[in-house]
Order: sequence, then C-alpha cells, then structure tokens
Amino acid sequence: MFALVVSAIFYQLTARAGAPAAKAPEAAKEMKDVVVAAKPLGIGGSIKPGDVKVSKVPTDQFPKGGFSKVEEVMDRPVVSNILLEEPIIVGRLGERGSGQGIAPIIPVGMRAVTVRVTEVVGVAGFVLPGMRVDVLVTGRPPDSNDTVTTTVLQNIVVLSAGQTYQPDARGQAINASTVTVLVTPEQAELLTLAGSEGRIQLVLRNGSDHGIEKTSGRQLAELYGRGAARKPRKDANSDNPNVEGPPAPRARPRPVTVAAAVIAPPVVAAPPPPPPPDEIVTFRGTVRAVEVVNSRKN
Repeated sequence: MFALVVSAIFYQLTARAGAPAAKAPEAAKEMKDVVVAAKPLGIGGSIKPGDVKVSKVPTDQFPKGGFSKVEEVMDRPVVSNILLEEPIIVGRLGERGSGQGIAPIIPVGMRAVTVRVTEVVGVAGFVLPGMRVDVLVTGRPPDSNDTVTTTVLQNIVVLSAGQTYQPDARGQAINASTVTVLVTPEQAELLTLAGSEGRIQLVLRNGSDHGIEKTSGRQLAELYGRGAARKPRKDANSDNPNVEGPPAPRARPRPVTVAAAVIAPPVVAAPPPPPPPDEIVTFRGTVRAVEVVNSRKN
C-alpha cells in the first residue's frame, strides 16, 4: 500500500511538470498576416478598401499565392468568385490595369465576340456563362444554288449572356439578347462573317464533351429526300476568270427506233356457192323419183 501511494504521488508530479513543456511549442508557432475577403466578391468588379481585411494564420497554413498586404490587391479585377473570409490568391485576380467587366476574364491571345441571338438561337435562354456550344450557319454558298447548313465552330466557351458573367445559383435561364463567346482571332473573323452572310444557330453541348466532329454539312435538297445537289463540273480554265470555258456541248437527240409496219395481204372473199339446181320429185307408190331441171341463168 505504501508503494502504491508513493507511485501515484510521483506520477501526478511528473504530469504537472510536463504539461507546460508540451504546450510551449504550440504557443511558439509563428503567425503571418493574410488578406481575406471581407464580403463575397463577384466576377467583373475590382477590389476596393472595404472589400478585404487582414487576418492572421500560422505560417505553415499560409495559402500558396496569397497576399500579406492590402495594398497588393487594391484595384485588381476579380476574375473568379471569392467567398466570405476566403484568402485572396493570385489565381482569383487579374492584372492591375486590365480593366473591369469581362475584359480581365479574356486570356491572353484570345478574343471575346458578341453574337446577337433570339430565344431560338440562344437555345431558349439555357446558354449560360461557362457552358460550351457549337455554332451553325445557314446560307447559300457562292458556287451553289442550294441552301446549306454547316458547323463552323465547335466547343466554344460562353463568357456571358447579356450582362451576366456567371450562371444563376438556381440554374434559372437568362433572358438575354446577346451571347459573348471566347474564340481565337481566326475564329472571330469566321464568326463575324457567318453572322453577316447567313443565319447563326447555337447548339448546346455537354460540358465534358470536348471532341471535334467532322461534318460535311447538309443541303436543302437532302431535306426533301432528293439527295445532294451536284456541283458544276470544272474545266482546266475554270480558275481563271479572264478565260471563258468552251461552250457546253448540245445534247444530241436520242435515236428513236420505229418498228416497220407489217402490211397484211388483202383478204379475198370466197365466191358464193352456186345455187342448188331445181329438182322435181315425184312419188309413184313407194318409189321416189328425182328429176333435175337446168339451172336458171342470171
């Protein structure tokens, strides 16, 4: 019993002496300033003094790409949504002086082109920012007399619908008369030409589908089951506008085979049989006698 009491006292004294030593490393951790959002920040605006504040975090928990001073983020545009108390990092902001609105969202080397749409062209309002679409154009090519619909652009990112840069949190359709898409300079030229020479239709696609399909387009004749219209045949001088091609040969009439008429010989009527001779029949008892009389002459 004496040994147990001594052991318990010794254990309690040792535990009390070791507790401050264990807490000392935690208290000795260094803290660092980090700039966080004082309120939710949306795309398109720039950071003002009341939008951010400074908090302290352990040095080992400082976010990569974060900021320690408010001056480093002032007047920089927001290119991605930032939540309340979320640390401000480089990837959420654009370069200072790159402008406001949609301009900071455009990557270097890309262009934003606005297309006027209707409820039908805009897929009944379900083309929202961040979605991907294909662009179809319907028109009549210069070397064809038939109307053609073809896919001119595929897998194009929608930047905004009207003045909205981000989709509704509830997924509601946006009633917008314009849609702004992100394209390369070459695609911007093609899209502008398609809008001026034909009718544009946007086709919504799955966000995870990035494949490019090879399509040959469809002609109006195929819609009515008449097959594709034949293109005019080119000769050797067709590419030179100053040289007239040879005149088209005239179509020769196809020879018509006429069967020879078979003339049947005239049918000669057979002469009527001579009239029967006149006879005189006499009976004498049971004997019958016939006497021929000479024929009558006509």
